[in-house]
Amino acid sequence: MTATLDHHAANSTVNGTVDRPLDLSLVQQFELGLDAPICLTWELTYACNLECAHCLSSSGRRDPRELTTEQCEAVIDELQRMKVFYVNIGGGEPTIRPDFWHLLQYAVDHQVGVKFSTNGVRITPERAAFLASTDYVDVQISLDGATPEVNDYVRGPGSYDTAIKALENLAAAGFKDAKISVVVTRQNVTQLDEFKALADRYGATLRLTRLRPSGRGADVWDELHPLPEQQKGLYDWLVANGEDVLTGDSFFHLSAYGPADGSGALPGLNLCGAGRVVCLIDPIGDVYACPFAIHDNFLAGNVLSDGGFQQVWQQSELFRDLRSPQTGGACASCSFFDSCRGGCMAAKFFTGLPLDGPDPECVQGYGEQALAGDRILPAPSQDHSRVAPGRNQPVMLQLSRRPDLTAAPVSACAESPLAGFTP
Repeated sequence: MTATLDHHAANSTVNGTVDRPLDLSLVQQFELGLDAPICLTWELTYACNLECAHCLSSSGRRDPRELTTEQCEAVIDELQRMKVFYVNIGGGEPTIRPDFWHLLQYAVDHQVGVKFSTNGVRITPERAAFLASTDYVDVQISLDGATPEVNDYVRGPGSYDTAIKALENLAAAGFKDAKISVVVTRQNVTQLDEFKALADRYGATLRLTRLRPSGRGADVWDELHPLPEQQKGLYDWLVANGEDVLTGDSFFHLSAYGPADGSGALPGLNLCGAGRVVCLIDPIGDVYACPFAIHDNFLAGNVLSDGGFQQVWQQSELFRDLRSPQTGGACASCSFFDSCRGGCMAAKFFTGLPLDGPDPECVQGYGEQALAGDRILPAPSQDHSRVAPGRNQPVMLQLSRRPDLTAAPVSACAESPLAGFTP
């Protein structure tokens, strides 16, 4: 897989990616898109045994329109032809899908590496032994607290024990380098050392990701997202421990804590890869620009349409627009723009901020100012949450709800992704 390179007009396109001179930096090449994603996220199902309060896909119930086994195999065949390096499979809980283990093996047999995220419910000793014997498979266990009290607060009763048991089974089977995936919240950001110790105990690698206000996460973002002083502590911790911790470029907005010349940037590309180097396929085959923005405004097409996934990736109007040179908007005048690149598109969109404005967690304070202004939160385009609460529902102290979406006119950024319990 290569970037599409050419010396012709800068505003022309080939295979949906903008032509560009050969002397551009790697980051600049990625900003203009690649002819195939480096990796993509594939939500195989919205069915889930848990009801995590911050679930970005609002999972719980299976969508009856899920791609069939044969259709999934066809997608894998296409990814092999496009030389996609690996696919990050999630959900929902992907292992609940009856054909999950078949599709995993099918992908490996077709030279498509698999990283799958799971709460651990189906990682039995037998499955762990199978995974330990399989090449090109990475397992990511979701854990959002280093203690049951913190984890189960957002993921549901018993979920901590389930995740730890899965880690124990993988370690006992000889599986090498499992990942512990943590969504950083206000409640667990003080447990980073404990998370790292857990990873070391099980021969795993710690992976930290940012809480996004999408899906059910939009309802609890005000309660869960780290406070400014916690963001600074997270940045300092990542600077000290980043070489041994994965982040998936989740925290490039924190890089503005460092010098304005960008020398304080965290390890990674430090850019938004939506529609440029990554995307998401959902259970019914819809393709979205960003794994954290499952919303109609970011829908680029469907893998079942003529031309399949390759046509969507290379020719969709949305992806073409995202790969066009960006001005940086209001953030371009900030001396820290080269460090944080304006922050996360999904975080802006789901908090009702313009995409060419500051990140809601901008460390220079501009996001806080923007949040205090007039804005309208976009209505969710889908929700797969269970109708009735299940036994694994988290016990939140206070579940902040969205304001009335009809109380104000729809803003431009809610129309286009490219516009400026109490028990």
